[in-house]
Amino acid sequence: MSAVETPTAKSKAKAAPAPAGNVFEMPKFDLPKFEMPTAFRELAEKGVSVAKENYEKLKGVAEEATDVLEETYSTASKGCSGYGLKVIEAARANSNASFDLFGELLTAKSYAEVVELSTAFMRKQFETMTAQAKELAEEAQKVCTDTAEPIRESFTGAFTKAA
Repeated sequence: MSAVETPTAKSKAKAAPAPAGNVFEMPKFDLPKFEMPTAFRELAEKGVSVAKENYEKLKGVAEEATDVLEETYSTASKGCSGYGLKVIEAARANSNASFDLFGELLTAKSYAEVVELSTAFMRKQFETMTAQAKELAEEAQKVCTDTAEPIRESFTGAFTKAA
């Protein structure tokens, strides 16, 4: 026969006593205390000192790089402004020449004179625009050279230090 087991005093789980203080407090474990061997301590101290030295070197390099970038940006900004002013100057000169031509064309007495004035204007304008293009190319080259020079010097210095 199967007997229905009834809970007895032995099978009943006893309630755990309520912990005192904060229920969510982490248990505290005592870590074993041992003496670090001298060789390990010296190795760790040497590693820390090397890390500090390397950090100082990297910090110095980063500061130099920031200075170079600031100088480069400033040079490029000034160069681009100068180039833009030259472009505006060339456009103004070309516009004035065109208005002068239109004024002359309005006073022309014959078709032959219109053709002669237009041909002379085109020839002169071609020479002017060729000179302007050459001047703008030289200005752009100067801006690029002036902008790249601090970067080149920085890299040369960095490679010299590394070698």
